[in-house]
Amino acid sequence: MKSQQIIPYSSRILFFLLFTLSISCAQTKSNSDSSTMDRSAATDLTTDTATFAAGCFWCVEEQFKQLEGVSAVISGYTGGHVRNPSYKQVTTGRTGHAEACNIIYDPAQISYDELLAAFFVAHDPTQLNRQGADVGTQYRSAIFFHNEHQKKLADYYIKQLNDEGAYEKKIVTEISPYSKFYIAEDYHQDYYTNNMDEAYCQMVIKPKLEKFRKVFKGKLKQQ
Repeated sequence: MKSQQIIPYSSRILFFLLFTLSISCAQTKSNSDSSTMDRSAATDLTTDTATFAAGCFWCVEEQFKQLEGVSAVISGYTGGHVRNPSYKQVTTGRTGHAEACNIIYDPAQISYDELLAAFFVAHDPTQLNRQGADVGTQYRSAIFFHNEHQKKLADYYIKQLNDEGAYEKKIVTEISPYSKFYIAEDYHQDYYTNNMDEAYCQMVIKPKLEKFRKVFKGKLKQQ
């Protein structure tokens, strides 16, 4: 079982993200058609992919599944040097891989900017190689960009958050090119849905999910 963690949400961080989002969305939409998108994990030509690591992928998966425009969230491993790693190998911290999620989304319904805002709300990006009590490089904060447009947006958000002092510490989120993504074992997919009564789900994922849903209440799928 993973260690328990509950990350507080800062109102000033949320305000800044939403304010910045309102300014940059128009620019994002005007530039998106000219971007060369890596659609290797997408289901069709109308979708794009974002890849984030933000600690335990059980938490990340369930949070992003809530958003309108997100058609699928796939938990897996990326950023390391071991081919076809198992969960047991990744948890040693010696594979170089991070627990990550491929987020398949429709850019006509939700922008990459909005997914970045959700990423920074979903975890604490100032913790190096950990999230709460989950410690190791496998829990690092990372954005794996699929094209230069995604990279520029990630760099922009991090610079603005740091310049504004949104967090007490500097953001340590890694920004790296997307490479091979290894899909995690079946039991990791839809983990919260399938294990809702387990202690970790009740004590860690559920509180984070409730806070996430409150922040993005205008962007949620119809229940």
